[in-house]
Amino acid sequence: MNYNNGGGAQNGYYAHQRPSNSQPTMSRPFSLQESLPFSPQTSTIPFISADIIPDPSLGSGTPALPISDLFHTQEFDALNRDAYGQAQMPRNVKQVVDHVLQDIKPSQRTHFKFSAFPRSSSNPVAVRSLADDLSPIAKAVYEKVGGYFKATKANIPDTKLSNGQASTFPSSKRASTSSSLNSPSATQSQNSQAHRSNSIKIEVAIPSRHFDGSQYVDSLDSAQPEDSIVVHPLQQQSIQLGQLQDQPLPQQPIPQLPQSFLQQPNILPDLTPSSFKVELPSADINRDEYLEIEVPPEEPQNLSARKQETADSQEFLGESLDQRQRGDAALDALDKLTQAVFASVGSALAMEPGYEHIVSLTQDQEVIMTTATQQKMHTAIQKTIGLKCFDRVPLEHLVHIMKLSETGLSQQEGIETRIDDSWSEDSVESWVQKLSEVDTILKAARTCLRILSGGREDKQLYSESVIQKSVDIFKTVTEDIVIPLVEMRPSGNSANIFKTLSKHKKSITSTFICCQKLFALLTELVTLIELSDTVINSLEFTASRLIFVENAYFEKDSAVGVQKFDGIRSVAMDMLCQIFLIKPQQRQGIIDDILTSLEKLPVGKQSARQFKLSEGGSIQPVSALLMRLVQASSGRVDNSRERNRNTMLKELAEGDDGVEEDDFLAETKQPVSSIKSEEHAAQQHAVSIKDLDTVVTPLTDNAQRNASYIINFIVKRAIGSTKSGDTPYRNLFDLFVEDFTTCLDSPDWPSAELLLRLLMVMMVQLFEAPKTAAPAKNMALELLGGMSAAISRLRSHVKRMAGASEGNDADDLSRYLADLGSHVLEPQKCRIEQIAAWTGPYRVTLEYLQRRCTDDPHLSSAISFIIADWAYQIHSGYDTFQEGYQERDEEFGRLGYRLRMMIEDRRWLSSEYTFKAVSISQAKLSYSILLLRSPLCESFGKILNILLSSMASDQATVRSKSLKSVNQVLETDPSILDGDSAVIQLILECASDSSTQVRDSALGLLGSCITMRPALETSLTPKIIDRFQDSGVGVRKRAMKLARDIYLRNRNKGLRSMIANGLLRRVQDPDEGVRDLARQMIEEVWFAPFYRDEGTAVYQTSLTEHVALIIQTVRSGTLAEILDKVFQTILKPQNKSLEGPFSVCSKLVANMFGLIDNLESDDPAIPSGRDALQVLTIFAKADPKLFNFEQIRLLKPHLATFSGTEELSAFRAVTVIYKRVLPQLSTVHSDFLTEVRLNLLKAIGKIASRGAIDDLIACARVVCDLLNSFEPLANLVASSLMGIQKLRVGTLDAKKLQFLSAYSIIVGMVGKHCDLDKQMPIFKNKFPKWQGDSVPRLVVDMLVPFAAPSQPLDARKASLEAIGLVCQSWPRNYVLVKVYTAFQQVFDDQVPVLETMILRSFREFLLTEEKRSEMAAADAPAKQHKKELTVMGGTSFDDVASATTQRFLKDFTRISLATQDEHAFLAMEVLGSINRQGLTHPKETGVTLITLETSANRKIAELAFAEHRSLHEKHETVLEREYAKAVQSAYAYQRDVVNDSHGATTNPFQSKLHFLMEVLKISKMRNRQRFLEKLCFQVDFDLPKLDATADFPPHVDFSRFIIENVAFFEYQTVGELQTTVNAIEKIVSSTGATVAQAIESEVFNVRMDVDQPAAIPALDSDHTVPAAGMHAGDPMAVPPIPGLTPVMIVSTDPSRLRQLTAASIIMLSLWEARTHLRRLYGMGTNRHDSKAKALAKDLNKTPNKVQGVHGERFWDEVTSHMNALQTQEQMMRKCSACVELLNVDKEFKVADEEEGQVEDVSTPSGDDDEDGDVMAERGRKRKGGMTPGGRKKRARSGSQPRKRGRPRKHSVELDHEADIDGDWI
Repeated sequence: MNYNNGGGAQNGYYAHQRPSNSQPTMSRPFSLQESLPFSPQTSTIPFISADIIPDPSLGSGTPALPISDLFHTQEFDALNRDAYGQAQMPRNVKQVVDHVLQDIKPSQRTHFKFSAFPRSSSNPVAVRSLADDLSPIAKAVYEKVGGYFKATKANIPDTKLSNGQASTFPSSKRASTSSSLNSPSATQSQNSQAHRSNSIKIEVAIPSRHFDGSQYVDSLDSAQPEDSIVVHPLQQQSIQLGQLQDQPLPQQPIPQLPQSFLQQPNILPDLTPSSFKVELPSADINRDEYLEIEVPPEEPQNLSARKQETADSQEFLGESLDQRQRGDAALDALDKLTQAVFASVGSALAMEPGYEHIVSLTQDQEVIMTTATQQKMHTAIQKTIGLKCFDRVPLEHLVHIMKLSETGLSQQEGIETRIDDSWSEDSVESWVQKLSEVDTILKAARTCLRILSGGREDKQLYSESVIQKSVDIFKTVTEDIVIPLVEMRPSGNSANIFKTLSKHKKSITSTFICCQKLFALLTELVTLIELSDTVINSLEFTASRLIFVENAYFEKDSAVGVQKFDGIRSVAMDMLCQIFLIKPQQRQGIIDDILTSLEKLPVGKQSARQFKLSEGGSIQPVSALLMRLVQASSGRVDNSRERNRNTMLKELAEGDDGVEEDDFLAETKQPVSSIKSEEHAAQQHAVSIKDLDTVVTPLTDNAQRNASYIINFIVKRAIGSTKSGDTPYRNLFDLFVEDFTTCLDSPDWPSAELLLRLLMVMMVQLFEAPKTAAPAKNMALELLGGMSAAISRLRSHVKRMAGASEGNDADDLSRYLADLGSHVLEPQKCRIEQIAAWTGPYRVTLEYLQRRCTDDPHLSSAISFIIADWAYQIHSGYDTFQEGYQERDEEFGRLGYRLRMMIEDRRWLSSEYTFKAVSISQAKLSYSILLLRSPLCESFGKILNILLSSMASDQATVRSKSLKSVNQVLETDPSILDGDSAVIQLILECASDSSTQVRDSALGLLGSCITMRPALETSLTPKIIDRFQDSGVGVRKRAMKLARDIYLRNRNKGLRSMIANGLLRRVQDPDEGVRDLARQMIEEVWFAPFYRDEGTAVYQTSLTEHVALIIQTVRSGTLAEILDKVFQTILKPQNKSLEGPFSVCSKLVANMFGLIDNLESDDPAIPSGRDALQVLTIFAKADPKLFNFEQIRLLKPHLATFSGTEELSAFRAVTVIYKRVLPQLSTVHSDFLTEVRLNLLKAIGKIASRGAIDDLIACARVVCDLLNSFEPLANLVASSLMGIQKLRVGTLDAKKLQFLSAYSIIVGMVGKHCDLDKQMPIFKNKFPKWQGDSVPRLVVDMLVPFAAPSQPLDARKASLEAIGLVCQSWPRNYVLVKVYTAFQQVFDDQVPVLETMILRSFREFLLTEEKRSEMAAADAPAKQHKKELTVMGGTSFDDVASATTQRFLKDFTRISLATQDEHAFLAMEVLGSINRQGLTHPKETGVTLITLETSANRKIAELAFAEHRSLHEKHETVLEREYAKAVQSAYAYQRDVVNDSHGATTNPFQSKLHFLMEVLKISKMRNRQRFLEKLCFQVDFDLPKLDATADFPPHVDFSRFIIENVAFFEYQTVGELQTTVNAIEKIVSSTGATVAQAIESEVFNVRMDVDQPAAIPALDSDHTVPAAGMHAGDPMAVPPIPGLTPVMIVSTDPSRLRQLTAASIIMLSLWEARTHLRRLYGMGTNRHDSKAKALAKDLNKTPNKVQGVHGERFWDEVTSHMNALQTQEQMMRKCSACVELLNVDKEFKVADEEEGQVEDVSTPSGDDDEDGDVMAERGRKRKGGMTPGGRKKRARSGSQPRKRGRPRKHSVELDHEADIDGDWI
């Protein structure tokens, strides 16, 4: 920063340094105030004001006319043409020149003599004459006029250099100090010390040389640069480095020789001997002693200059050259108008015609001016005021005009202006006609007020009645016309009148405009004259009301037009600001009125923001008003004007009675500074800064105080309300913050930064406070996120603009600001000197605002605010300097003086200094630089740390909100993610959070991070895919959508395969929405990109890559069963005309056939033939029509070459494809089918896999069916049966068992797939003795003997499997005695392997029956004969299914409830099918299904839930009776099978019976209430029968199961929640009282007839159990004795103590659940709390959870209760806690108790009408009828007897949930 005066070199700091012998010079004439001390009139003039006596100024006389007015342009040009090229000036041209100079000839003007003005000497520099470029006439005038004036010579001393050359530059230190001023003083001191230790003598040796002038030529013709340096050869001159610093150095750059000149070999050697030689002796310089200092940006020197004050300055000739002429013309026009009006008045009174267009007569025969005349009169008067000649208007004229206008004001009393919604159309027409009269009255008032605003001192003009009438008229029009019309809408009662008024919009608009102009004039008048408090208050009230009128948002909803009222509202804002500025004592009231009226504002974002910003966009009018008031607070109140005005009013009121001196405001003294000039300020910089501090501190304090009051008001009310609540403060708060953020980077609204800064401080304090509730923390995080995003956006804006302003085409100011902007982004590089520089960003911003202030007067408050902020930065920056630095301190002293003058006189800067024109972009960049150094933006790091740290908060809602806030910051500055950022890791931790809301927010943020930084996709995608299995449905869907987007834009095959695999697994999701979404996404990523066949090579390549990807995906997981169903759905779209999926699948299939011969490869990217065949099987199952015969033929070699296990996979794939595709082909050659059948039959003996044989036999059956020849399969079965028959003889050894297994599987598979009864002759031939008629029966008869218990296990397994396979296709065999007897034997033996064989058979049979039933339902309209729908046999097998179910249901149930493995799941599948077909009574499966819903095996639980839901929908009434039994069964299942008897799971907390509650949502609320009540009362017990002998009593365990379930249920309605809480309280109140009484009497020996026991049992030194009737604070209580170990005195039987402890544990756990529910749903902890009592209409509403309440606390408390049976001491403590729970009411606390006891639960009420004492420490002692030991208390003295009715609540009740916000309903 270069410290200069004005920024220009010619008017800089050194221009003020004069030679010592020079006399002081006056730079300008004295102002009036400065000249008064020398004037004798001072004592006679009581007060002086610029308003009354204007300052004299030079050039106020009539100036000379310009030359252009003397001649016509064409004549002037012709004369110039004549003069061009002639040596002698033509005569006509000479005459013209003489005519022009006539007035300034010596004989025609006055001569003045002035003293000599000393000037600094300088060498003349050859410059071009000013007359060189002039026209001939102008040049002649210029040359001739010089002879008319003679210059005065002054004695000017010449300053010489040591070498005798005259100085061509001022003697200054600028060159030596400019660079050092920008260095830190510490660094400077280090460098200066280093310099002193390394002084070096530099010698410049200039060899003498004889000068030969003949060798040089005169170069006058060539242009000599002004900055060339003349070198005088000397003998030799030695200059010390220290001397060089003291000597001024040339400012001009040293010219360099051209490179071509240096490269000439014949010139360079000649120059070398006689050239300059600089000898630098070597010096020992230690680099460690020096610091590398980055040169900060220096402001350009030519931006600012002090205005010239010499006589030739045009700015002191007057504001305008012809102002006096225009003023005279304005006076003449006004005089003519007034004469015409006065003449018309006389004519009107004389009843003469011809005056109607000027004046008119009222009904009272009084004369008034017409509307047009009023307009003309007002314009004429305004013009004279503007030209400063209003004081020359005759007073009597003004008085007469005032009287005429005042007569018009009186007409308002007779006009009815109020509009009524009930008016008819005729009434509206009549009302509209009166508007013209209203316009006349408004204009009359405006004329009167305009006269008052002229500043005349004639007291005849100042009429209080005129002002009051004008204000009353304005108020009446506003209340009767403006506000009703603005609030009128085209609906409701006002619809008809709205339609009528819309036709007269032009007339109404005229009235609105007149009203607005009058209001604007009143606003102006407020600052010009002293108005009464009544008028001020009336204007303030009306303005406040206008601001809060709700204007329409759309034009069609407004009767007059949206913009028309916005103008009036804008003036109302100006009025309030003016009153706020001039009336400091009313400021608090104005702000209070605005803030208390905020509830009237609309909360819709569109309808609320109707104030248009100059840079685009809109905000709330109230936001603009509040910011403007804060800005106005920083403006200085002109007390001198107030004193002058008070003095004038005192004189005017001297003749009035009743006026006292106290009626006028007391004058306040303004501080007077001793600093009178910038030079003085530089010398006494400390005093200058102190004076500035004295002036600016009250202003900044006022602004900060008002801003803080506004923010506090809004924040406190926002905390107490919600976005959906009745009060709008929370939504308004968001609107305000958004508005302030919108205006943050606008120089027009500098107070936005202050308001946001204070808001930021409050939000940080709110967030960091340890007891802040979660909703308040969320609000703080949300706002901090928005503010940090705005700051980040601002930083990016500065960075972008700084880069754009560094180009070569940028000017000096732009480059300087760009440099400064780059520095300010790094706070450690930017210092206060650069920010507060005279030509720095503050000045640039101010110049921009001042240039616009004439167009927008509202900017004056912004200017005041920025000046105050600049001044604050200067004095605070000056105070931070650690050590003195002369040049810097002097510059700060000058700045302090300038800023003080700018504060005291708003026009000082523009009148004293000029500045380069500032563009909008430069102003924006300057103001943005200031913002980045503001406290708000410098807090960006702290805000960001808060947001990041809150991601690890212990409150889920806070974590979720922090993620959304961080997202706002990242969107504006993604660079936060670069490098080793910890943000990603924090987000990933939140992605696996226990809260669904947090996980969902984290996923959204991960998606944003990937969008901003695509390189993160690879590392983040696996984390997103992990969320596919999230417990939250919304989280799963969001993760799937994110993965889908990544898939479509990422070409990585591994990544795509991973995503596709995850999406395919979601096809089996339990949620239908997720399933549909997964299928839809698979189509979007796998098929939709290929719907448009472009036929290009790129398309084919993409298709090939996609095939490889599908194969890779299928190979990576078990997706075959999923894929075929997905493909079926895609290939059968709802839109039948959509051919895209089938076409794409056909191309994929064709492409895969090109891969079936590929060998296995180590490269996973190359698909093998085996993998391609596996995928082809999926397509074959999805739609066999995708294949053609030519493709099928390509598969046959895989059958023919099958030899063993290695080819089994390909062989089986081909069999599956053939099985599905062959029946669909239109033509198949029989030879081909014969070969296929032969290959299949050959392979039977080579396959041991059950699944492969199943596929082979199924395929063979299809081929045989196509060939219509089943003999080969029949012969195969017959041969196998013969082999089995042979094995029945003798003992089965290993070899025979192997044969038995092979024969059995063949017989079973063929019997399953084929109808062998058609091949009866073959079996008759093989078995002549067989007389049966059913081949399946023959097979069963052959195999049953091997299923006997006496047979080996392998034999039983093989035979049962084969029997099951045959029976599932031929179900009649199930009911054979030998079959079900064998099955029953297996179930009785409980052999899992054999049971699995039977269960598989039943499952397949039942599923087949289900499909048959579904087909029957689908084909019922087409086919009425249901018997024909069976697969085989032509009949249904419902009787078989029913009989089998009844026979084995108990075994199915036992198996499903015994384990959680696949065996149990198989039994569950059987039960599910039974349930779906209704084969048994609902209650027989209902309990089992509810029990299995709690399984830890997700597959079992989800299947049981689906079946339970289906059963409940059909048989709700039946199931309801079984629910109590089902809960006990579920508990036993959890205890014995799951081995976890808790009632809920953790991470996250979820009830184990949550599926049951989900099913109950189908029922009515009354049914759910009944269930919950029964569930709670299952915890109740009879104390004498309570079994506590076990280590963990079973009823305690069961109670915990129910209590934890109840605590974590998701309640559907308020009614069922209330039912649960009331049931728990009822149990604790009744059973708990019995338990407490037993404990008191048996454990603590408290009896009814004993007041004080002999011994007080003590638990430990900190826990003393008081006797009944005593409490811990009782003076009679025996305190524990220090140093002694308390002795446990227990006389109770240990078993009885365990029983009482078990009962206490149940009661305490129940109460924990009740308290948790009340806190979670905001019901309050007191059962009598009003929040706990919902109205009947609210019972069906969904209860709202309170944010920040979680289950950890409840879980920990219950866990601690359950561990109380381990020691006797713990049992005593639990008993004591139970007694305290029942006896001491902790819902009632004294006021001075610590808030830390909020966690104490409240107590169930016994008898509500019992009174009690409030105890200091332990609460209130209850004396219910069931509580022993309660002595009757004597009434206190002075207490009143208890009244009848319900007891009144205690006044000391403390709301323990005060930190919980929100209604629970």
